[in-house]
Amino acid sequence: MRIEEANRLSLASYRNSFLPSSLDPAPASGEPHLAYSIRFEGSSTISPTDLNACFNLIASSSANAYASSSIGWSPAKKRKEMKLLDLRYLLVELRPTDQSDQRIDGFLSFMLTYEDGFEVVYCYEIHLAPYMQGQGIGRHLMTLVEEAGTKAGVAKSMLTVFVENQAAIEFYEKLGYLVDEYSPEPRKLRNGSIKMPTYSILSKSLNDNSKGE
Repeated sequence: MRIEEANRLSLASYRNSFLPSSLDPAPASGEPHLAYSIRFEGSSTISPTDLNACFNLIASSSANAYASSSIGWSPAKKRKEMKLLDLRYLLVELRPTDQSDQRIDGFLSFMLTYEDGFEVVYCYEIHLAPYMQGQGIGRHLMTLVEEAGTKAGVAKSMLTVFVENQAAIEFYEKLGYLVDEYSPEPRKLRNGSIKMPTYSILSKSLNDNSKGE
């Protein structure tokens, strides 16, 4: 299925085509775990409240990193990006005893798209509240995205990571991600100094038989 065709699918058809029937992980036997669920939404179906919760997670964890990078931090631009037509969301929610306490405790946003001539699944953002970290949730979310990419037949899974975020880089490396050939490289300036990139593009091959367009 081509990228354009995939992105035209309804939310239900998209999920049925590219994601497992249950998005929630099977609990590890004999190990304590958080009771949480994962909800699938599109940029056109996610509620303003949930979208704002996702934005707040980005701002609280990464605004400073964005600001100190060559990308820069613009709340308005980030909110606009979060509404890109083909963007999809995996929303993480703790299962509260009181449904009035329901809130977004983490999320991953991704898109089936083209990158440097390749059909890819691109992870735009992945953020978890501090109390949700260290539970294997991030790994599970990435597994879901990679499954979507594999079922869609794209060449690879890609993402952008700030070079200062060594913990995130190590996390992605453990999942099999490597620096992509199109990742920014150090540049030699006229005065002879070297300007290092502030972010890296990582990728992981999903379908060896998939080729760039």
